[in-house]
Amino acid sequence: MFYHDNDLQYPVEVEEPDPRFAKMLQEAIGGVEGEMRVCLQYLFQSWGVPDEHEEYRKLLLETATEEIGHIEMLATAVTKNLEGAPTQLKDEMTDDPVINATMSGMMPRQYLSSGLKAMPVDANGNPFNASYVVASGNLAADLYANVMAESTGRLLATRLYEMTDDPGMKDMLAYLIARDTMHQNQFLKAVQSLGDPEDPHDHLPIPDSFPDAKELEEYNYSFLSTMREKADYEAPWTEGMSVDGEGEFSLLHELDLEGGERSVPKANPETHNEVKEKGED
Repeated sequence: MFYHDNDLQYPVEVEEPDPRFAKMLQEAIGGVEGEMRVCLQYLFQSWGVPDEHEEYRKLLLETATEEIGHIEMLATAVTKNLEGAPTQLKDEMTDDPVINATMSGMMPRQYLSSGLKAMPVDANGNPFNASYVVASGNLAADLYANVMAESTGRLLATRLYEMTDDPGMKDMLAYLIARDTMHQNQFLKAVQSLGDPEDPHDHLPIPDSFPDAKELEEYNYSFLSTMREKADYEAPWTEGMSVDGEGEFSLLHELDLEGGERSVPKANPETHNEVKEKGED
């Protein structure tokens, strides 16, 4: 259950409206790095967390709800950058909205479909794609996915920060960047809290519930080099103890693998994939 408050989570002010920047802000709403992605990701993850892990469900729900507020902030910023466009620009758009919107760097749909409002799309106008959402059902895997989502979201926010000189937009983005800092740290801390408190990597590899004896253990800690010429080299992932503490890293050359013969059976005649033989009707 969600409850709405009329106040924005953080003030959104635009001193110099910029329709071009409004288009860029759309990426932070409906893009792969955007707030719609993380909001839905955390919601769907939380709804699948069992009761025994209630503290993680609360973590995900709290953050997902916060992200709804971020979407509202960004949508407000887009509207203020569009609605506050110079009078001359809006007058010209009235005469020929499609051409003028295109020439000014806006998305025509922001005028034609939303009436100068934010939309659930990215900076190229592509509708939000729910395939961006990661909710595997495995708590450890999902928490790592959340760290990645917050990292790329923070990258996007810092790039948007560098694209504007508007003090209000910089202030809003500075807030969002700060929240991404916290979210990365909270999810990393949550990862560390999984399993044995004496072993911060007790949950690895994911899923750790799969029996070790059922995987091919001669390959599970060998880094595979696919170079055409064999060459030994030392790296943190080719020697020493593995991160999960259950094996020793080693270097394996693809050239040393026995491999297997590639064999593809004849196509089913009903698929009509085969080329007709000479003499066939």
